[in-house]
Parts: sequence; structure tokens; C-alpha cells
Amino acid sequence: MFSRPTEARPRPGQLANWLTFVAVLIFVMIVVGGITRLTESGLSMVRWEPISGAIPPLNEADWQREFDHYRATPQYQQVNTGMTLSDFKTIFFWEYVHRLLGRLIGLAFALPLLWFWWKRAIPSGYGWKLGGVFGLGALQGAIGWWMVASGLVDVPEVSHIRLAIHLLMAFAIFAAIIWVSLDLNALAKDAGARPVKLPLLGIWALCLVFLQFLFGAYVAGLEAGYTFNSWPLMGDALFPAEAPMLEPFPRNFVDNPLVVQFVHRWLAFVVAAVAVWLGVRAWLRGFRADAALLIGAVLAQLLLGILVILSGVQIDIAVAHQGMAALLLAALVTAAHRLGGPAREKAAA
Repeated sequence: MFSRPTEARPRPGQLANWLTFVAVLIFVMIVVGGITRLTESGLSMVRWEPISGAIPPLNEADWQREFDHYRATPQYQQVNTGMTLSDFKTIFFWEYVHRLLGRLIGLAFALPLLWFWWKRAIPSGYGWKLGGVFGLGALQGAIGWWMVASGLVDVPEVSHIRLAIHLLMAFAIFAAIIWVSLDLNALAKDAGARPVKLPLLGIWALCLVFLQFLFGAYVAGLEAGYTFNSWPLMGDALFPAEAPMLEPFPRNFVDNPLVVQFVHRWLAFVVAAVAVWLGVRAWLRGFRADAALLIGAVLAQLLLGILVILSGVQIDIAVAHQGMAALLLAALVTAAHRLGGPAREKAAA
């Protein structure tokens, strides 16, 4: 069982199934991350302990010790003064689950990857891809702590720029895993299948959707969703005429909550148009189910985005919006992969 084969024995189907499972875990991680952000739980764990931090407080003394660490932070002193231990346990729970999922995903990726490598089951050309994804995952853990650390000194909230980097990295890893799993699945069905190249329309669509994710992260980090809760107008105008602007002007696209919300509102329709165009192209190539899922995800995400605004950023709707963003990305990557490969008729032949 533990002896290493002398010859390569590729198992692309098993690898594809494993990567799909990891992608599901990352989707859950993204949803929990949204809950953590919306409940302002991210600063409840003030230390980064990659190994020992997996064990939660087990008794009242442990809980009191964690609470004492939290009470020394700017968030407690400036925002949550007087918070009870019971309330602290609630916010600690979401941050603990978020970090625990990160550890679980790391193990769920690293251990099977090591086993597939030992068994020489990784097809030629895929070892560096899987190793690269593992490296991005390790980097993501460090980025997560780098983000949290920004809120533990002076200002009681994490940097919205670091939050954006953390979220974009999560989406990038998610998309990369889905793409590689689709290549491996095709290889499992046809030993002569080659890795698919991302088509030009797919490149444009992914660039735009990641730009939209960037502004979505800025909206979350700056709490810009609370500035105006009307749609399509922001108050009585498309954009409030008396809105204060920052200097130099480009700063407004990063640090001004009004501008960030405005861009996020209307960039969504540009992204939707390009994504639907990609879906139509996939439909015409014979991949109708994938096209329908993509177009459906686009419409659902637009609706959820509007509902988030009108609800005043109600937590369950906002979490659904972030989860649907991940599903939209999955549908977009899948449709782009279909579009870059052979047409349905050729594939069937």
C-alpha cells in the first residue's frame, strides 16, 4: 500500500473529484468569511497560532483569557466597550470557524496531493499547477493574518485594501481549482485531451468580474453599502451632487464610500452584459446547460445586489450576495472552459 509505483499511473478522474470537493470547501469558506465580516467578528481572535489555534477555549479560564486579549484591542476599547463574555463568544465563534475552515482546506489539499504524488497518479503537466495552487493557499493564510493585524493597532477595523486582496485571492484560488478540475475531467474521458486555453472573451469576462469583486470588497470594508439604501437613484439623484470628494481624485475610487458604492452599482451591469454574451456564445456552441446556469447566476446576483441595498445590508441577503458571487464565478469559469474547448458536436463525435 505504501510502496511507490515505478511507473506513472495517472488518475485524472480521481484528481478532478478531489479538486471539486476542495472547491466546495472554499465556497463554504467564502460564505463564512462574509458572515465573519458582516458580524464584525474578524478581530475577535487577536493572535495568529496556525497549529495551537485550532484548539478552542475549553473552559471558563480559557475563555476569560481570550476575552482579556480582546479587551486590549482598539475594537473593544473604541467600539464594543462593555461587551459581555457571552457576546464575545458569539463573535469569536465565527472567526474561529473561519480559521478552522482554512486549516481544514489546507489539510484537504495537502494530504491528498502528497498521496497522488507518491502514487505517481498526477498526469504530466499538472504537478506544477497543483503545486502552484497549494502555494497560493499557503500565501492566503498569511494574507488573512496580515489583514487582521491591520485592525489591531489604533484603528478598530481592518484595512479595506487588505480585505480586498484577501477576498480576491480566495476567488482566484477557487477559480483556478475549478479550471484545473475541468481539464482533468476532460482528460479522464479522453486520454488525448489537452488543457484548454482561456478564450479572449473569457479573459475579458474574468477581468471584469474580478474588478467588480474588488469594488465589492471596498464596499464591505468601507461599509459603503449603508450610505444610500435606495435604487436605482442614490437619494434623489443618480449620484449625489453635494458628495464630498477626496484629493487627489483617483483616491475616490478606493477610499470614498459614495464613489465606491456608485461604481459597484453600475459596473455590475457591464459585467452582466459580458457574462451573458459569454453564455450566449457557449449556448451556440452546444453547451446549453452551462450557458443557462451562467445567465441564471448573473440575473440572481443582480437581484441580490439590489436587495442588499434596499434592505439596508440585511445580513442574510448580504451573505447570499457573497455566496452567489462565488457561484457566478464558478459558472463563468465553466462556460469559459467550454468555450475554449471543442464544440459539443465534436466532443460527442
